[in-house]
Amino acid sequence: MERSAIRNGRVVKECEAVLPVTYREVQYSFSVYEALRVLGGHVVHLDDHLRRLAMSCSAINLIHPFSDGMIADSIESLIDADSIKDATMRILIVGGDSPLLFITYTDLLSYPASYYSDGIDCTLYHGERFLPEAKTSNLLMQYIALEEAKSKGAFESLLVNRSGLVLEGTRSNFYGLKGNKLYTAPDDLVLSGITRISVLKAAEALGIGVVYNPPAEDKLQDFDALFISSTSMGAMPVRRIDGIAMPAVSWNTVSEICRLERSWE
Repeated sequence: MERSAIRNGRVVKECEAVLPVTYREVQYSFSVYEALRVLGGHVVHLDDHLRRLAMSCSAINLIHPFSDGMIADSIESLIDADSIKDATMRILIVGGDSPLLFITYTDLLSYPASYYSDGIDCTLYHGERFLPEAKTSNLLMQYIALEEAKSKGAFESLLVNRSGLVLEGTRSNFYGLKGNKLYTAPDDLVLSGITRISVLKAAEALGIGVVYNPPAEDKLQDFDALFISSTSMGAMPVRRIDGIAMPAVSWNTVSEICRLERSWE
């Protein structure tokens, strides 16, 4: 059965949810997006995602007529139309004189249990996100970095800024655990994910203090554990970076943070 999608609040066939290639705003990637998890027909943290969607629009002066209520109703219409139970859903808003809203979905992203028990491999890429406070479709650097990581057999690429600080992944947030402290970049330097908020909340619930100071590229092995997080991943420990083994002293703490974060969905 062909999947449905939303185009400007209306349920359409997925094949009709297309972007006009001659549209200037499409050519310039003047758009923002959000990725959500649908579990048991329920959207996880919907209000938080809609709030960040609005913040992304505001950050790049993207004006549109789509209210939170209209977007939420459109999501429910799509869930009802295809009897969606579990899925990964994507909201896309394109700006311009005639703004466009698309909502599509795919199968729910999931990962092998070994990614959580044995950790994942990452690479380092020297580059910084453009307008980190906005979740825009300007993702060329992230694409290049992630493809380079995949070519080396790694799961994720971590972005290093001009000061040698590891800020985040191409599609994840990044953290270092040392003693009872969790180190991560401040919100103004990274895209502060919805899951990141829950991870920081979980750390504090476990008595771990949060220090908004990102790990340095040349100090990564000084930590007790390194891990990443995202909406689809939860929290995953990092096993190796550029082929070099990373400490695994506090992997149990990472697992507990992941368990708590997922329990709040």
